[in-house]
Amino acid sequence: MDIELREEDLAFQQEVRDFLQQHAPKNSSELWSKRNDWFKALKEKGWDCPKWPVEFGGPGWSPVQHFIWDKETCAYSLPPELPFGKVMLAPILMRYGSKEQIERFLPDIRDNKVNWCQGYSEPGAGSDLASLKTKAELSADGKEYTVNGTKIWTTMGHMAQWMFCLTRTQSTGVRQEGITFLLINMKTPGITVKPIFTLGGSHHVNQVFFDNVKVPVENRIGEEGKGWTYAKGLLQHERSGIAGISRTIVALDKLKKNARAVPGGGPTLLHDRGLLSRIAEAEIELGAPEFAELRSLADAQHTGEPGPASSILKLKGTEMQQRMQELTIEAAGIYGLNQGFKEAGPKFSKMGMMLYLNGRAATVYGGCRGRQKDVIAKRVLGLVDA
Repeated sequence: MDIELREEDLAFQQEVRDFLQQHAPKNSSELWSKRNDWFKALKEKGWDCPKWPVEFGGPGWSPVQHFIWDKETCAYSLPPELPFGKVMLAPILMRYGSKEQIERFLPDIRDNKVNWCQGYSEPGAGSDLASLKTKAELSADGKEYTVNGTKIWTTMGHMAQWMFCLTRTQSTGVRQEGITFLLINMKTPGITVKPIFTLGGSHHVNQVFFDNVKVPVENRIGEEGKGWTYAKGLLQHERSGIAGISRTIVALDKLKKNARAVPGGGPTLLHDRGLLSRIAEAEIELGAPEFAELRSLADAQHTGEPGPASSILKLKGTEMQQRMQELTIEAAGIYGLNQGFKEAGPKFSKMGMMLYLNGRAATVYGGCRGRQKDVIAKRVLGLVDA
């Protein structure tokens, strides 16, 4: 999809390109050796927290400028940055946190001094998050909570210093009204983190156990029992990030480039009618999510949250991610079975199977397909009984 940019947007696009040309790592080894230089350059430019409001140090970009930034940066291999602090928790702190909490946590989030993880899903409470059972009991003197229970699929929990966590403080009445949002120091006695190895063979998710973990009441965000309201806003930010529309567009461009370099199909793999047809279908389908992304960015600018359009993005975006992974495996042929352990076949096939296996979860985490369709039916289409 081509968006007609105004003169000021074209100037911003060129500014972004010049910045990336000057500061982005030039090769894979620089991803780590130049990591600190990259984040320093971002902060000096005022672009280290692009989606933050101006009053909290953000750049004040328009939705189109956000769209340009995402699209241009996805063309580069940049040092990875976990979304849990800056993208997910920060907006909740800004909107619902106390002045003391904002002053305590936001500076370290901005400077990447603290790693955060998310304590939402539990065994038996994933997309049906309101079924969570991890319990937080307030002490008689009202000074601290005692947390017991477990969280699962906790991404990078083994490297996190803090967790934002949904806990149950009331078991009667409407399930959503008994949930409280706590910030938990992962070094607190009683916390155990156990690894979970994925189909792709990697370790990035965990199960976290809480055994009489003490959490000061000042680590509670907002009111007790209102955590569901805060969690919904956070999930909208998460879903927008998971969608990865710009990354998928870049992946499609790379697939075409790779297929053009592989013999076969007369004269290259890109000339294979079957593969070419599926690539064309994917390219056409990516147009609608791009517009949905702009809509979500516009909602976020006006309301502080991406809105229900984030569910459209998450639903279609993750499906398209999986489509690209499947097409990459198909293009690699027999070498698609390789999981990166041996150099064999075209270079792009090396990590294809690992990405494919890990990518199967994309349509589940952050809310499964069915949950996103429920949100779309109720909040986008207005189907009350859906």
